[in-house]
Amino acid sequence: MDLSVVIPIYNESENIEHLIEETYQALIGIDYEIVVVDDSSTDNTLDLLKRLKKTYRELRVILHEKNYGQSSAIQTGARFANANIIATMDGDGQNDPADIPALFEQYIKLEKKHGEVVIAGFRVKRRDTFLKRISSRYANKLRSYILKDNVPDTGCGLKIFNRQSFLALPFFDHYHRYLPALFINNGAKIFSFKVNHRLRTKGYSKYGFHNRFWVGITDLLGVRWLQKRSKNITAKEK
Repeated sequence: MDLSVVIPIYNESENIEHLIEETYQALIGIDYEIVVVDDSSTDNTLDLLKRLKKTYRELRVILHEKNYGQSSAIQTGARFANANIIATMDGDGQNDPADIPALFEQYIKLEKKHGEVVIAGFRVKRRDTFLKRISSRYANKLRSYILKDNVPDTGCGLKIFNRQSFLALPFFDHYHRYLPALFINNGAKIFSFKVNHRLRTKGYSKYGFHNRFWVGITDLLGVRWLQKRSKNITAKEK
């Protein structure tokens, strides 16, 4: 199998069916699977996913017994995935599955040239509220200044990386926002590519300023500590 598309999801019954159909259409010609991790939704998301499994043989559904958060859902999806290459995407429909084939092609090409790489989406034209765009812009600048990851949009859900390398990263809640810096700390190279970003037309966002800002500051300092304390040891037998 070439690719596992991991989609963490929580209470997205209004978006998931269309997103799965779009992903199916976008990935024709690629040997892939879609691993949706339902983070213990309280609406009828799980019922919809079970019905969709009868239509899409590529779809797998993993259920968290309780709500653990987006980072945990992504890690769970990677643990259950069959492919060595993981593509992640948000479950709210704002990421465009049509971007995945081009990003996947770039990953294959750049991996051959550079070894360990991560492909990160860059939402040039954000389709979010003014407050969300402004807060994200300053958060990206602060993160880049402190962590030196040089990634313009670490919050974009579209990313492609090696499964084993991802599972070897230190895990903590909310770490999905710092994946580029964590991968760099382990010797990977990060490449950002422009991707489409769409309006959320249904459902509601699970994140706002108040449940991201203070937690984000704490996590940022923690990742900086990891950077300073970690060692990349290379050795070979003679």
